[in-house]
Amino acid sequence: MALKITLKPNEKLIVGGAVITNGATKSAFRIENTVAILRENSILTADEADTPARRIYLTIQLMYVDPKQLQEHQTLYWQLVNEFIDAAPSSLALIDHINELILSEKYYDALKTTKALIEYEQEVIERVT
Repeated sequence: MALKITLKPNEKLIVGGAVITNGATKSAFRIENTVAILRENSILTADEADTPARRIYLTIQLMYVDPKQLQEHQTLYWQLVNEFIDAAPSSLALIDHINELILSEKYYDALKTTKALIEYEQEVIERVT
């Protein structure tokens, strides 16, 4: 079944590793095969990855859209999550769930779950400060 996507004017989208920017008007199209897709509101840039949880998100995003460098991204991912657990052991259950998704190659689902990790990180920072 095809995926129908409607883009707002100037909205960005990653399709199979390619960044696509819509023109000045709204447009709709269908994707007929299975490919990594991220809408602009789910894309995190390197500049925006300014916390440990956001760096984990960015690394998973790269696993999802850049499979040619998967081994490098996975190596970095395991390093980042180990550091995160050392700093916030209470995050272990959430990290374990993300790990299961990574090991199952369900990168999009891992990204969605990592958004909860980003929220959790923010809550911890607010409690500490």
